[in-house]
Amino acid sequence: MSLWSNLALGFLYLSPLVSVVSMFAQGLSTAGPPSMFWIIIVGCGQLLVALVFSEVVAQYPIAGGLYQWARRLWNGQYAWLLSWIYLSCVIVAIATTAIFGSGFVANLFVGTKEHPVVAITPGMTACVAAGMLLLGMILNFTGTKTLARIAGAGLAAELLGVIAVGLYLLIFERKHSFSVFFDTMGTSINGNYMPAFIGAALVGLFMVYGFEACGEVAEEVPNPGRQIPKAMMLTVVVGCGSAIFSFAGYVLAAPDLTLIVAGKVLDPIPEILYHTIGFWGLKAFQAVALLSFLACVMGQQASASRLVYSFARDNMFPGSAVFAKMMNHTPVWANVAVNSLSALLIVLVYCVPSSLFRIAGMQMLAGYIAFQMVVIAALRARAKGRKPAGSFSLGKWGLAVNVGALIYGIFACVVMAMPSNDMSLSTLDRWIALVGIAVVVVTGGLYLLIARPHLRSSAPEGDAVEFADMIRAKAHETHIAKAQLAKRERAEATV
Repeated sequence: MSLWSNLALGFLYLSPLVSVVSMFAQGLSTAGPPSMFWIIIVGCGQLLVALVFSEVVAQYPIAGGLYQWARRLWNGQYAWLLSWIYLSCVIVAIATTAIFGSGFVANLFVGTKEHPVVAITPGMTACVAAGMLLLGMILNFTGTKTLARIAGAGLAAELLGVIAVGLYLLIFERKHSFSVFFDTMGTSINGNYMPAFIGAALVGLFMVYGFEACGEVAEEVPNPGRQIPKAMMLTVVVGCGSAIFSFAGYVLAAPDLTLIVAGKVLDPIPEILYHTIGFWGLKAFQAVALLSFLACVMGQQASASRLVYSFARDNMFPGSAVFAKMMNHTPVWANVAVNSLSALLIVLVYCVPSSLFRIAGMQMLAGYIAFQMVVIAALRARAKGRKPAGSFSLGKWGLAVNVGALIYGIFACVVMAMPSNDMSLSTLDRWIALVGIAVVVVTGGLYLLIARPHLRSSAPEGDAVEFADMIRAKAHETHIAKAQLAKRERAEATV
């Protein structure tokens, strides 16, 4: 994978087009236009996390990403639990991305000029989502080059769809002033806006993740210690900028903004596009969205399958002998297992349609907890004397950035774990994200205690300090050798 392809993988996992399409109506109906500011808040916090990850991946450019980083920074047990939590996040993400995209994909083929936006039944949603999973899985079977090509094409299409459409809406179709982003439009709860604003946090939290996928395929990237940190940081910066641009364009061009905030327009973006760029413009955008959603699903499948493969390669996963096998340079059986579980979640949402946003909330909380476990491990290793020795280092700013990333991450996790403001829901439904995480942690913890997979592996662990010292020592030896060689060459030239 080139830098462009690696950036594309992370960008399409983050996917501003996919995330804006998925969360636009939810954000506006919860907290009105100011919900857009969550993209900025989360983007700044996640950039700190990406900087911490960049230091670690520069030292350990190994397939498996978070699992390998945690293993080397702490130990096998810690890495097992972190990866179990993160894997649950990605498996759910594959399903939710396919489900959120099913409406756009279906309307590309069934929408007519008389009825450009057709209400999609739960059955059609499940079939389209399952079809996207199957197609993405088959394409992933063909190898890294196919993934790289589709990711690159998806990135170009997504930037075109986000920037071109957003620019057109802002210049030619603006129906509201920019002051609308400071108008809560009656979304306050009992006269207090803060609970509503906190409730819209998923707008940003759902968008700004996926940059870690750049490190999941580290062994498929040339010069990964330099390339992957660049790709991670560009993913966050370009992704957030594109998402803000897109979100703002839709808000300012919405002809029925009041109805959207009131929750009376369930799928507003196709309606906005139809009234601004016309039927064929809407079709072109839906085609771009199809490519973006498919590329996003493929990126998530690649990330999850590489994590399972890395787990299994270290003999740390149930069925390691099967999931560590490679075919056509890809972990085929790991891919099949991951997608089978995601397919079961699609069946769950088909049976209980109201569960979609609840499992999405659990998905995000799992991902952010896993992120913070890496941040904590990096901070612990730094306290024990680790001085990052990879191609990328924050230098004297490392400690401050690490602490800042931890503070932000704790804040994000607390926000996501808070109960829903909808008092009509049952207690279980209001706390569903925390309950889901508890189930994941308990099952992973029991397997760790009973099966003790960390004892079956001889892979390196907990060597962050020693490994960094070794890299610096080798770099010093290389520098001295080069200096001596240059000195001899100068002496010979003089003679």
